[in-house]
Amino acid sequence: MLERPLAGEYGSHFEPYVEKVPDVDLAVLLESQIEECIQLLSGISEEQSKFRYAEGKWSLKEVLGHIADTERIMSYRLLRIARGDKTPLPGFEENLFVAHSQADTRSINDLLQDFAAVRIATLSLFRQLDDEAWMRAGNASGHDTTARAIAFIIAGHAIHHMEIMKDRYLSAMQDQ
Repeated sequence: MLERPLAGEYGSHFEPYVEKVPDVDLAVLLESQIEECIQLLSGISEEQSKFRYAEGKWSLKEVLGHIADTERIMSYRLLRIARGDKTPLPGFEENLFVAHSQADTRSINDLLQDFAAVRIATLSLFRQLDDEAWMRAGNASGHDTTARAIAFIIAGHAIHHMEIMKDRYLSAMQDQ
């Protein structure tokens, strides 16, 4: 089982994500998040999937697309760092990615399939790394980070956004 990263293994702005990850087998958690996300969103209509809980906030589809896009970026960082690449990796502007994602033009089922495909690829990468690879460190977005920290960030980021989908989107839809 992959041990929880120490605070110095990632930028402090990622602490809320790492803290959300329960003490379970990370690969099992990541795999279960696929089904959890599908169950969470598969029953909503296309119209509901465009819901925004406040002006200027992302739609539910955009949140789902954001989870997949962020995981793609984080998995790339994980790959580079786990393979020993010390090249500093740049950050990314999440709002720019969402603005150009065209998520609202895609079906919710397509976005769910995309998330599942990204997650399956992430799990494939996870399963090939040994203890030494998990402990390799690099630099991403100006912060020193280990491969294992990125794994926890990926899991915690998905937990964070699924909680937001439940609390701010789906609950607001039920109240309407």
